[in-house]
Amino acid sequence: MTARPVRVLLADDHAAIRAGLRLLLDAAPDVEVVGEAADGTAAVTNARALRPDVVLMDLRMPGVDGIEATRTITAEGLAEVLVLTSFDLDEYVDGALRAGAAGFLLKSAEPSALIDAVRRVADGDGVLAPEVTRRLLAAFARGPETAPGTRATAGPAGATADGAPGAPGTDPRLADLTPREVDVLAALGRGLSNQGIAADLFITEATAKTHVSRVLAKLGVSTRMQAAIVARDTGLA
Repeated sequence: MTARPVRVLLADDHAAIRAGLRLLLDAAPDVEVVGEAADGTAAVTNARALRPDVVLMDLRMPGVDGIEATRTITAEGLAEVLVLTSFDLDEYVDGALRAGAAGFLLKSAEPSALIDAVRRVADGDGVLAPEVTRRLLAAFARGPETAPGTRATAGPAGATADGAPGAPGTDPRLADLTPREVDVLAALGRGLSNQGIAADLFITEATAKTHVSRVLAKLGVSTRMQAAIVARDTGLA
């Protein structure tokens, strides 16, 4: 039985870019472009109507921008969102992660990297452009209060007085997690894919995927990226 192709919705206000992306993605045998949108409002409307697996989202669009559209799409569980933009400014990375984007790539990415990212996001993995990853790791090294996707607070739970992560397991956000789910969250914090988690914990990939879904639900986050930030914030990674 042939696997169903990954269904993609393109959201970009430039028709030429949408045409180029369609040409590129349709050339992949396991990817199908099912629709297009020229602004955030149309992206949400078409995501509701078409129910794609992945929305390839530009951020700077007229009217409702890509970040707000991403927030609505992920909140309603309509699709995974992979941001594709020309801008790698921290404010855009931060906004996209807070809104629930599963990945963030630059438009300068190689075609093969883009197609691979679409597949990975559809499969539940997170993807970050290398340029963004370096800055995100640097922010984590400075402390959780500086990491994109987190909010600075005077005294975060599970942290010491100077803002450093506290002992793993002391943060109330981890209270509902089983020991195995804590292990999975730590693996997410290290950036492991489902396959990597399975190998690391000696479980099947299907079991790893189930654990990841439960971890996201219990933490009240919508993406692996947000879970990874919690892992770092709570001292697990």
